[in-house]
Amino acid sequence: MGFRAAGSFEVTTFEQVEAEERGSASFGRIRIAKVFTGALSGTSEVRMLSVGGPGGEPASYVAAEHVTGELDGRKGSFVLQHSAWDASGTTIRVVPGTGAGELAGITGEFHLSVDESGAHTFVLEYELG
Repeated sequence: MGFRAAGSFEVTTFEQVEAEERGSASFGRIRIAKVFTGALSGTSEVRMLSVGGPGGEPASYVAAEHVTGELDGRKGSFVLQHSAWDASGTTIRVVPGTGAGELAGITGEFHLSVDESGAHTFVLEYELG
């Protein structure tokens, strides 16, 4: 990838919109809002669908996240697609064709980490087409 942006984010809203139990699985629809600081500054709105196992542990989720702000001095927006399967990791990618403003043509991968205190950090490796 051509560029690398790092920073942190805070989850400002985590709202379960819908929940449903089916057998040994728990399904949920969740709305999340975030505030980013660092090389990416701005906000995002996330729509997430999740499924949990019989003990309430997360099993998998998919989400679409609309990010609006400034990335390395360029203003615009783009969409991230999340997918996770059990505890083995999360894949988050920029959805091609969703970049707008000065971020038109953006592609890339978003890597997040959560430390022991619960602080969220990220690295976005991206290219602008």
